[in-house]
Amino acid sequence: MEVSYKNPDLRGYYGKFGGAYIPEMLYRNVEELRENYLQIINEPGFQKTYRDLLKDYVGRPTPLYHAERLSEHYNTNIYLKREDLCHTGAHKINNTIGQILLAERLGKKRIIAETGAGQHGVATATVCALKNIECIVYMGERDIERQAPNVARMKMLGATVIPALSGSKTLKDATNEAIRDWINNPVDTHYIIGSVVGPHPYPDMVARFQSIISEEIRWQLKEKTGSELPQYVVACVGGGSNAAGAYYYFLDEPSVKVVAVEAAGLGIESGYSAATTTLGREGVLHGSRSIVMQTEDGQVTEPHSISAGLDYPGIGPMHANLFESGRGLFLSATDEQALDAAFQVARMEGIIPALETAHAFAAIDRIGCSSSDNVVICLSGRGDKDLAAYMKKMNLQ
Repeated sequence: MEVSYKNPDLRGYYGKFGGAYIPEMLYRNVEELRENYLQIINEPGFQKTYRDLLKDYVGRPTPLYHAERLSEHYNTNIYLKREDLCHTGAHKINNTIGQILLAERLGKKRIIAETGAGQHGVATATVCALKNIECIVYMGERDIERQAPNVARMKMLGATVIPALSGSKTLKDATNEAIRDWINNPVDTHYIIGSVVGPHPYPDMVARFQSIISEEIRWQLKEKTGSELPQYVVACVGGGSNAAGAYYYFLDEPSVKVVAVEAAGLGIESGYSAATTTLGREGVLHGSRSIVMQTEDGQVTEPHSISAGLDYPGIGPMHANLFESGRGLFLSATDEQALDAAFQVARMEGIIPALETAHAFAAIDRIGCSSSDNVVICLSGRGDKDLAAYMKKMNLQ
C-alpha cells in the first residue's frame, strides 16, 4: 500500500507517532470525538457552513503574493501565502471555525482552549462570540505579559483568560491547565486544541481544517506559474498547525520538498531552545507519542523561544513522522535570526510578520533553492502582537 504522510491510520498513528495516551477521565470525550468527527465534518451541510464562513467571515481565499524584492535578494521565486490577512491576523481562525461548528453539533455549551502567542486564543474567543458560547482560555503567565495586546482582544471578545502559573509559565503549562479543566468538566465542554498536537483525533482534525491553506496554494500557484506544484513549501513549526495546513496537499507529491523551521532560541546548545527535532527524542506529551525535549529520566525540558507560539517542547506527530522518515527537511533559527528576518521582510516587502513566521524567513538561504525554483512560504500571522519585541530590537523601549 502506498504510504500517505497526510493522514494517520485508524488508531491515529503517523508511522510510530500519534495515538491517544489519555487519562481514563478523558476517554469518553476523546472517543466521542473520534467516533463522530469525520462523519460530521464531511457532511455537505457542515462543509457548506464552514466554507461560507471561511469566505464571508475569515476572508478566504488569502492571497498568494509574489515577493519580488525578496525573490531578487535570494535569487529564487518566493511566494507568500498571506494567512496574516485572515480575520484575527493568523491562520488559527481556520481551525477554530471548524471546531466550533463541530462542538455545536456535539451539543457542547462551553469551550476551553490553550494559547501561547495568543492568536489561537483570539481566534477561539472570536468564534465563541460569534456563536454565543462561553469561552475559557488558558495562557502562561509569561505569555500574558509578552502578548498583552492579544490578551486584551480576548477579554474584549468576552473570553475569560486564566494564567498558567506552573513550570515555565508558557504554552506547555497552559496546555496542562486546559487538560485539567477538561478532566473536571467532561460532559458539556469541548477543548479546541490550537495545533496538530494532542490525542487522536486532534492532530488529524486540526490538519484537515488547516488544509484549506495548501488547497488554495495549488490553484493559486497554477494561475501564476502554470504549475500547481512548487519546489519548496516552507513554514515555521512549534506544534505545527500552519505547517500542516501548508504541506497537506503536497505531502503525497514527492517532487515538492517540505521545509520546517523550528525555534533555536538562544542557540541549539544554549539550554534555551525549542528545536525539538535536534534536542528531543521519542516520548509522550499532551496525549500523543511524538518527539519531545526531555531529560534522561523522561522529565519534559523547559523550552525557550522569543516567539510565544514556538515555545513548545514537542512537535505534532505528523511532523515527527515527516522528520524521522526524511520526508521533511527540518532546520532551526535563533531568536536573533528571526528578529533580523522580520526586519528584512518589513523593509523589503512592507509586511511585518509575526515572530513565529519570521523563523521561516530566517532559513531561506539554507534551503538550497535555485533561480528557477518556486518557493512558497506560509506567512502564518501578522506582527502586531510582537511590536514590543520589535521595539526593543530598535532600542525604542
